[in-house]
Amino acid sequence: MNKEVLKALEKDARATPEQIATQTGLPVAEVQKTIEKAERDRVIVKYKTVVNWERLGEEQVQALIEVKIQPQRNVGFDAIAERIYRFPEVRSVYLVSGTYDLAVFVVGKTMQEAAAFVWQKLATLESVQGTVTHFLLKRYKEDGEILDGGGEKGRRQPLTL
Repeated sequence: MNKEVLKALEKDARATPEQIATQTGLPVAEVQKTIEKAERDRVIVKYKTVVNWERLGEEQVQALIEVKIQPQRNVGFDAIAERIYRFPEVRSVYLVSGTYDLAVFVVGKTMQEAAAFVWQKLATLESVQGTVTHFLLKRYKEDGEILDGGGEKGRRQPLTL
């Protein structure tokens, strides 16, 4: 499988096979075959658009929740991770090293909604031993894309003496 094709799609999911062929020097048919195989094999899992909802005035609350769990016999962390990632509020779940076992990203319309997810759904699961919730206050960059715009407004003024 040609990794250059995958890198091009990862950078811009809207790139056409013709554009990728031009970028990589590969024949269009080979690019198309690579994409089709990657989709079939779930190497390409999803095509995604990153939306800056703040620019539209759409309020969203995002939270990172650290979850300490008791692994279950014969299935370890996988079974509880699956129960957690099936909740519609959950965007991502990662097994992590450190004090906590899972990092769970959730989205809600309000802080109360995100908090309610923790105490009504997550903390009540049998294997969950504890949680720590961090509300994300501002997104600067997501999936490699700068959201804040930076520019002069985002830069600090130089110190002059």
